Order: sequence, then C-alpha cells, then structure tokens
Amino acid sequence: MTQILTRTARGAADRYENRLLLILFLAFGFVFFDRQALAFLAPYMDDDFGLSNSQLGILSGVLALTWALAGMFAGSLSDRLGRRKPILVGAVLLFSVFSSASGLMTGFIGLLAARALMGTAEGAVLPMSQSLMVEASRESRRGLNMGLLQGSSAGLLGGIVAPVVVVWMADTFGWRTAFFVTIIPGLIVAGLIAKFVLEKPPAGREDAEPAKAAQAAPKVPVKEVLKLRNVVICMLIAPCYLTWFVTLITFTPKYLTDEKDWSSGTMSAVMTCLGVAWVVWGFATPGISDRIGRRPALIGFTALAVCCPIAVVYVSSPVLLGALMILTYTGLGCFTLFMATIPAETVPRAALATALGVIMGVGELAGGFLGPLVAGWASDTWGFQAAMFIAAGGAALVVALSFGLRETAPAVLRRSGKTEVTA
Repeated sequence: MTQILTRTARGAADRYENRLLLILFLAFGFVFFDRQALAFLAPYMDDDFGLSNSQLGILSGVLALTWALAGMFAGSLSDRLGRRKPILVGAVLLFSVFSSASGLMTGFIGLLAARALMGTAEGAVLPMSQSLMVEASRESRRGLNMGLLQGSSAGLLGGIVAPVVVVWMADTFGWRTAFFVTIIPGLIVAGLIAKFVLEKPPAGREDAEPAKAAQAAPKVPVKEVLKLRNVVICMLIAPCYLTWFVTLITFTPKYLTDEKDWSSGTMSAVMTCLGVAWVVWGFATPGISDRIGRRPALIGFTALAVCCPIAVVYVSSPVLLGALMILTYTGLGCFTLFMATIPAETVPRAALATALGVIMGVGELAGGFLGPLVAGWASDTWGFQAAMFIAAGGAALVVALSFGLRETAPAVLRRSGKTEVTA
C-alpha cells in the first residue's frame, strides 16, 4: 500500500513539474516577446516619433537598467517574505500593462517612461520563475527544465514568433494596435499562474526532500551568498556574456546590410537562424550539462559561441553564415547555466531568489546597459567590425572564467563520489 501511495505521489509531482514548466515557459517567453517588440516596430514609428539610433539605444538601455535593479530587489524581497507566486503574478500583469501602454505614447519621454516601467516589472519574472522551477524539478531534468524555461522560451516567442506576429499586426492594424494586443497573452498567463502554480511543489520524490528541508532553514544574509565561489564567478561571467548577446543582436542586422551590402530579406533570413539556434541550444546545452557536468558544458559551448561574431565578419556567403550561426549561437543555452542552474545548485534554498536576482542584475547593468554603448563607440572609432570583436572577446573571457567554477551537476558529483558542492 505504501508503494502504491508513493507511486501516486510521484506521479502527481511529475505532472505538476510538467505543468509548471509549460506555464513558466509561456511567462518568460512573452517577457521576451514584449521586450523585442520595440525593435520590430521602430520602423513603423518613424512618422510619429522619428526615433534616432541614439534614442533607440536609450530605450533599450533604460529597460535593461530597470530590469537589473528590479531583479535584484525582487529576489531579495522574495527570500525575505518566503513567497514567490504573488510577486510573479503581479510582475506578469504589470509588464503586460506597461508594454501595452507604449501604444498610447505620443512623445519620446512618454515612451521612455513606459519602457522603464516595463523593465521594472519584467526584471522580477526570471528569478521567481527559476526559483519555482528548480524546486519542482527532478534532479535528472533540472538543467533541461531550466533551459527550456529561460532559453528556448525566449528564442521561440521572442526570436521567431515576435517578428512574424508583431510585423503582421503593424502592417495590418498599425503599430499602436500591435503594442495594445501584447496585454492579452500576459493576462492569460497571469491567470494560469494564479490558478495552477503552487508556492511549494507537491510531495512525491525522494530527491525533493533536501529542498524541502532547506526551505525551513533560517534566512541567509546576502553577504554570505557573495562569499560563495560559484556565485562570484557567475557574477563575473554575466556581464561578459550579456555583452556578447546584446552586441550581437543589436549590431548584426546593420552590419549585414551596411558592411556586407546584403538585402533586408537576406539579412532577415540570416537573423532567423539565430532564432532557430536560440530555441535548439536553449534546451540542448543545459540538458547535455545534466550528464557531462555544468563546467565542461559551459566551457565547450562558450568556446563555440566565440566563433559566432567572428563568422559574421569573415563569412561572405549568406547560406554558410546562416548554417554557422545555427552551429555557434550556443550562448543562450549557457545563460541558463550561469544565471540559474549553477547558482541554484550552490546556494541554500533560502537565498536562491536573491542569488539569481543579483547575478541577473549585475549582468544586465554591465553587459545589457553598458556593453552596447561601448561597442557602438568602438564601432564609430575603429570601424563596425569592432563591435563583433568585442562580442567575441566577451565570450572568450567567459571561457577563461568558467575554469574556476566548482562542478554542481548531481549526476557528475555522484560519479566522483561527492555529495555536495564545496564553497
């Protein structure tokens, strides 16, 4: 009878894990859908706003800035309160409202305020989502689940679906309407979170017991979290990798059309390859890390990521460049490792959201906000290809830093006879 009850409980826990993954996949995917919408709608807004490249950069930068600050604050608040679900529901509702509000603005200052508020709401989503996901995941699927949630969701909805849907809406109904409809998926997802997401996962698996015990542990001061070697290294990795990512997606389209003189259609097709790679590597990289280890996966796949911006500079065939982008745009799968999985397997559960918020915040501030500004200045000074070399350099620094990480993958630790990560 006990075995039957155990199997029943395990089945319920597994079903909840899959349901939670689907809901949070949609939640973070629509975060990136909304974040990317401005880039695709900017050409349609010229008659009303006449946005310069500098103004577009400021709009992108202010969102990254408020995203970073909100992520750090929300993570710390969540750990102090011991609650994640209410913060997540509120964040999803608010970022949908603020994204939609962009369609009401008639001037640059109003649009800047809307994007800043949108970043404030969106910054809380990832720390809350990954904290909930890690506690509900089987350890054999932890990396895969967190990769699907963070990497593949953003790639599918932000990198592939967003340009198609947003551009179609703008062509058919106007750019303001395209902003207005972004509130609909957010409201639906917020409702799903409120109805189906639990503050704590159901019982049913042996490997979930340590997490439950940790939830009852006393709160951990932030300064203690910052003493952990893996947390410090992940904080150093974050701005380097954000520089690689944001520089690539910001400057590659213009590089292909201006420097290589490719048509907009050819450029769009090549950029679609980044979206495909984003989806594939978003789950493949962390899934592979479940088996071979977090550190070797981060080192190996980041070494491939170094090649992506270099290929943009030196490959002259659009077909070959598209293929190489699919093979080398591996960094988005690595994001899950240093932003979520490694910290989650290193810090006490009582400090998990704090650690995730700090790492994400540091990355967005230094890499998402300052990185593109430095790359743009360097391109104006030494030529457009300087931005691509800066992106490659950011990934190369990640490779070097990753050698200092302590391994955290449970399966790898068991094979080596270890039971826990050393600080």
